[in-house]
Amino acid sequence: MITDSAFRLAEDTEADLTALVGLHDGAARWMVRGGIDQWKPGDKDAEHFRRRIGTGEVWLLEHGGRAAGGYELWWEDEPAWGVQPPVAGYVHRLMTDRADAPAGSGRAMLAHAERRIAAVGRELARLDCLSRNRRLRTYYEAAGYRVVGEQPVKVAADGSRYGVLLLEKSLV
Repeated sequence: MITDSAFRLAEDTEADLTALVGLHDGAARWMVRGGIDQWKPGDKDAEHFRRRIGTGEVWLLEHGGRAAGGYELWWEDEPAWGVQPPVAGYVHRLMTDRADAPAGSGRAMLAHAERRIAAVGRELARLDCLSRNRRLRTYYEAAGYRVVGEQPVKVAADGSRYGVLLLEKSLV
């Protein structure tokens, strides 16, 4: 069983940054093998996670003494959602170690993020996924998220452009 005690804030340490990069690259390799065109190995390096730790919340799910999953929690997301009132938290980079994470880890991380968002008094959990990623859309909808829009031209840090579905879940 996954409990809140299995979660901890990631720190700007070599061990945590290495774990986060490894989780991301492992998830990206799994996507590539499964024909899911979303993440690519090497897309997010230690500096990316260092910046996210410095500007928001990055959470690790620990199981058996090691990082089995992680996610980023942002308090605004202008590239996807535009300027918004402070009513939501934004979940990014939900990732699990496909070999070692306990069953249900992804849903447990979503639930943890939702509790964090509600704990600071915000009413909505929001996230986005590639418009063409039907598998991920289905996963999020099964977790209670609903599509509320689309951002047809989101610009990545490297300047590339892609479309995303905007999904949200009410926490009240």
